[in-house]
Amino acid sequence: MFENIRLAFHGIWGHKLRSLLTMLGVIIGIASIIAIVAMIRGTNEQIKQNLIGAGNNSVIIQLHENGYPIDISYYTVPDNITVITEEVRQDIERLSEVSVASLFTSRNASGNVYNGSTTLDNGYIYGIDQNYFSVYDYTMKRGRSFMPDDFTRHRKVVILDDVSASVLFPNEDAMGKIIEISGEPFTIIGISVQKSNFTPVINTIEDYHQYMVNTSSHIFVPDAAWPIIYRYDEPQSVVVRARDTDSMTGAGKKAAEIVNEYMMLGSDSTIEYRGEELLERAKEMQELAVAAQQQLIWIASISLLVGGIGVMNIMLVSVTERTREIGLKKALGARKRLILWQFLTEASVLTSIGGILGIGSGIVLAMIVSRIYEMPMAISVPFAAIALLFSMMIGIVFGLLPAVRAANLNPIDALRHQ
Repeated sequence: MFENIRLAFHGIWGHKLRSLLTMLGVIIGIASIIAIVAMIRGTNEQIKQNLIGAGNNSVIIQLHENGYPIDISYYTVPDNITVITEEVRQDIERLSEVSVASLFTSRNASGNVYNGSTTLDNGYIYGIDQNYFSVYDYTMKRGRSFMPDDFTRHRKVVILDDVSASVLFPNEDAMGKIIEISGEPFTIIGISVQKSNFTPVINTIEDYHQYMVNTSSHIFVPDAAWPIIYRYDEPQSVVVRARDTDSMTGAGKKAAEIVNEYMMLGSDSTIEYRGEELLERAKEMQELAVAAQQQLIWIASISLLVGGIGVMNIMLVSVTERTREIGLKKALGARKRLILWQFLTEASVLTSIGGILGIGSGIVLAMIVSRIYEMPMAISVPFAAIALLFSMMIGIVFGLLPAVRAANLNPIDALRHQ
């Protein structure tokens, strides 16, 4: 085997230009496939990251009517919907898929928040419990977080994020200042910041909408103070932090089932709590990308077919050129199997070298496309190994006919060949 490989390299090196041209189809085919897979894998990861963020694995369970989320900022409160109790939250937190759960209410803050001279035109107000910051990995940049007394005594205190603080107090320190929310004075006790500051890649209007929601001004008040602002209790939402990304769908569905059971919302009701199906949406979009990938791979495979035919052609030429050599080997006792394996080894080495060059070219091509069009890429090492094995198989398949022809040569006729 090693002797055959050595002879194969010797033959390839002896006809460098011819060998390179023969490998060209394999190189182009493998490079195209590697580049396509790298770009599609990168796109799939981007889709997933845009939907679920940078890994906090949070899933919101929100009230829906006829399949659409109910935003209390624009719709009235549905009948028979009560606040969710602490016992229900604890039941959700006991789910194996959930690490922590939080209850919150939210409204659009446009025009409702001002500091006397500046009004907040874009943002959201959240009435949160003590677990909310743990779910979303918020930490205090300045000041303090909410204390138990803030909830039990219904204190009118507020925490801003960096965006809302810079909007309301662009040239001064916001700590200790008072802002008005729907006419009620609230004292700023802290400035919060999210640990994982994920910025999605924006390619579509949906990506832009998701980005705007995540980067708008966020203002947090204790949920106990929410009725002070809006005069009545409102339907809450639940946000859970799944133990891992793969558990997000299960965590959302099971948490929604617990809340619906508590609210006594039957399957025939038009109103129900429903968890975000982010992974399902990501999978649907990824399936479309994979379908496009498969079509492109089939197109790129044409280059491999052409490359395989080129290998067969050049190996037939090689058999003709070395007919006397084959005859001499047979006259000295070489068996058909030895001749067969010699030419098969040469063909597979030829295409394997083409496969290696193709993998390298594909990685470089993917990097260039990624840089020019600002698209993500992800090289698949297992797929590169499969591509290398596939290129070797091309050499064996398309080199079989020339190898069989060489093995079946009559030694006398071969020695007489001019």
